Amino acid sequence: MFLFTNFCSPRNISSTLPGTTILIKSLVTRFSSDTALSIKTEPELDKLYKKIEVEVRGNDPAVLKSYGIFSTTAAGHLGITVGRNSTPKKHTFERFTVLKSAFVHKKHRVQYEYRTYYRHLDFLRLTGSTANTLLEYLQRNLPEGVAMKVTKHEITNLLEAVSKPPQETVSK
Repeated sequence: MFLFTNFCSPRNISSTLPGTTILIKSLVTRFSSDTALSIKTEPELDKLYKKIEVEVRGNDPAVLKSYGIFSTTAAGHLGITVGRNSTPKKHTFERFTVLKSAFVHKKHRVQYEYRTYYRHLDFLRLTGSTANTLLEYLQRNLPEGVAMKVTKHEITNLLEAVSKPPQETVSK
């Protein structure tokens, strides 16, 4: 115990590590200058989204259905309104034919196909921070073999030229 307290005293640390006091001073000045800059700047306003559309694609409809239930449950826990959790009626599939052997036997062929299923999710009336939190959580828990496409509909102010009524000029 004596060795530990003797070694950890400030006198011994500064003697063994000569640059520590300089490092601490630079961190303190850096921190204080950053806080001074952050006080002078105006706070950044949070974005507002009317709707966020999430489209997930995969090759197994059961996985997409399960992920849709998971995402609506997660949105419910965050207090987010869910617009739709549906799948379109038609899925896409591509079929292609190749030869069985590389060089001969032209009559012997094999057909392959892969199907792509879709699911659409809509989240309504979100703030930017809530949207980022939700989308990060949903992307981290995305199952294997599933792709996600996100479309955000942001609410913005009208331009001043559009929002003000035109002024009539009277000519005499």
